[in-house]
Amino acid sequence: MSEYLLATHGLTKQFGHHKAVDHVDLHVKKGSIYGFIGRNGAGKTTFLKMISGLSQPTSGEIEMFGYKNAQLKNVRSRISCLIESPGLYGNMSAYDNLAVKCRLFGINDKRYIENILKTVGLSNVGKKKTKHFSLGMKQRLGIGMALVGEPDLLLLDEPINGLDPQGIAEIRDMIFKLRDEQNMTIIISSHILEELSKIATHYGIIHNGTLVQEITKEELMQRCGERMEIFLDDPKQALPVLDQMGFKNYQVTDKNTIHIYERLDESAAVNMELAKAGVSVRGIGITSEELENYFLNLTGGACNA
Repeated sequence: MSEYLLATHGLTKQFGHHKAVDHVDLHVKKGSIYGFIGRNGAGKTTFLKMISGLSQPTSGEIEMFGYKNAQLKNVRSRISCLIESPGLYGNMSAYDNLAVKCRLFGINDKRYIENILKTVGLSNVGKKKTKHFSLGMKQRLGIGMALVGEPDLLLLDEPINGLDPQGIAEIRDMIFKLRDEQNMTIIISSHILEELSKIATHYGIIHNGTLVQEITKEELMQRCGERMEIFLDDPKQALPVLDQMGFKNYQVTDKNTIHIYERLDESAAVNMELAKAGVSVRGIGITSEELENYFLNLTGGACNA
């Protein structure tokens, strides 16, 4: 049995000569919040459409809940998605929109609908027509619609796009709630790494249809968080000194550099001990990389507006 709830192998979608998704191997663990990062046009929506069954892959394989290929029809009902803007009836209330979706699932239970409204924070909107909802309210109702039928895997395509900070915070809280209270696995696509970094446990970074990196939250924070950076001629000579000083969380990152991720206020002491041991230090300092810069470096520099 795979440790992944969802895995793709060489997943590809081609339109004419253009590969929108190009041999993607992606891995999502059960219970994770997977941040799927890429600029607009990178292939995120096309990928999610293939996972949800809205689009057929040109080649490659999708494995979900232990099923693959033709067997996927057995588990499609366990997946739900909000891709692009939610399809809502503007002249109907949130409750009535949900009631229509519930009927399609054979659910006719007032409390069931009320529970979903409560989960997405729309309990008190009454009979207000959804065409008068704010963008954030529409997004929350869209997620509510996707929750009908209790999916195990929820796919959200750019759910925070265009929202104000308050709207983003509300969506964030709701996503935590769904994972923690309903044990849901969630894939969220976005082009804003800074926002996803507040919720995702794992990341896949896609660029021009190709998955350039999969990384855990811890690895991302280690790469982007504050660190002590030491430049020397031979890092190996410094390691016994660092060990003697009790440092454990450090890494030799290339032939001239060591990164230390703890006790960042001790750079002067480190410099002194290395000098005492006869290790030549060319430079030492505290540095960090912004998340957005990390993302831009991986995907080839600044966006063209």
